[in-house]
Amino acid sequence: MNNKLTRKDIIKAWIRWFFFAQSNYNYERLQATAFAHSMLPVIQKLYTKKDEAIAAAKRHLAFFNTEPVVGSVIHGITIAMEEEKANGEPISDEAINGIKVGLMGPLAGIGDTLTQGIITPLMLAITIGITMNKNILGPILFVVGQYVILTSISFGMWMNGYKYGRKAVEDILKGGIINKVVEGASILGTFVMGGLVGRFVTLTTPIAFKINKVSFSLQKDLFDKIMPGLLPLALTFSVFYLVKKGISPIKIMGYLLIIAVAGGILGIF
Repeated sequence: MNNKLTRKDIIKAWIRWFFFAQSNYNYERLQATAFAHSMLPVIQKLYTKKDEAIAAAKRHLAFFNTEPVVGSVIHGITIAMEEEKANGEPISDEAINGIKVGLMGPLAGIGDTLTQGIITPLMLAITIGITMNKNILGPILFVVGQYVILTSISFGMWMNGYKYGRKAVEDILKGGIINKVVEGASILGTFVMGGLVGRFVTLTTPIAFKINKVSFSLQKDLFDKIMPGLLPLALTFSVFYLVKKGISPIKIMGYLLIIAVAGGILGIF
């Protein structure tokens, strides 16, 4: 097989990501559908067999979330891996998803710092002074300037991810260390997912009572003393147990909703 991508194919995929990265953003898979949508031009070019194309599309519906500008380098690397896979190289689904999950957390931190912590405040500092003089050029410069800067970064990261990512993939394959890369990326991805759980899963109880006129809070005086975040951890392991038992995510969400409503009414949560 000799399935090769053209620059046009790669740019077409980038345009899809740049404009639709946050579309269909949902709490089950976050940016996964946008990632799969951006990969469709690549998948259609590389995989001529319907079953292979479907498998590739499903591969990119796994949970994904990163800062969309700087994080676009992940897509470039992923495209390079898909191209090698389509041409018969021994790259597994786990290898591709491992790279994605392993990189999305660190690049999200870098991207948020760069775009939200540096570029946007800097552009505001430059243009607010112009705007305060009742000059409409201020907001125009802000919108255009920010758009040009972020577009340039996104496109550059995307293309360089593909360019150097492809070379890195080829070197890894030649050296026979793909399994080590997958293992390392999987471990890093586990840490990233653990961090996401610690950040987004919150659960506390307001239950408190008095013992000999001394107020005792179940949350502050017991659970937090044993381990901060004990209830969110217990909830996470409970959900993980239900998933392992084969219960569908929709049913689990239903159970959680019922428990949350009942717990809120009874004053437990």
